[in-house]
Amino acid sequence: MKIYIMLLGVFLFTACGYKPSSHAIKEVFTDTIYVDVTVDTVEPENAPFIKDEMNRLVYTRMNARVTSKEEAQSSIYINYKGTMYRPLAYEDGYVTRYRVDTHMNFVMYTKQGVVKKKIRSRVESDIQASSLTSSTLRTEAIRQGLAKSLDEFIAYVSAKGIKISKKNREHTAQ
Repeated sequence: MKIYIMLLGVFLFTACGYKPSSHAIKEVFTDTIYVDVTVDTVEPENAPFIKDEMNRLVYTRMNARVTSKEEAQSSIYINYKGTMYRPLAYEDGYVTRYRVDTHMNFVMYTKQGVVKKKIRSRVESDIQASSLTSSTLRTEAIRQGLAKSLDEFIAYVSAKGIKISKKNREHTAQ
């Protein structure tokens, strides 16, 4: 009896037409992408780190080759609007838990058109009651906020890719 239930489960899962989001996102953009990151003047000391990190994240998350503007078939413009830190808990005068809000605007030019999205990501983290590790933890919080924002944007673009894929299938079926 267990084998029948397992086979039914496998059949239902495969019959529903599930495709990973990486497949849907390919409906929206091509394999080569140009990435332009603008960092708000509020945090100029983080500009090189943020630009490098966003290029790395686009490469790893979107599985795309980051190229020059002339070679790219898609482009993504990312405007980093800054990060706000809010202390949540204190111990002996030191902040021990904080919330980081990262604000970003995304504009993506693709073979299907333009996709725009404003995203505010939120990360909460613990911190040691010491000023020595604060800088490192601050950088890690920014990294997590950037990754979370890009993941949300990719999910948004993937949903758009699924709609495009459905429209394309409907047009070819008619």
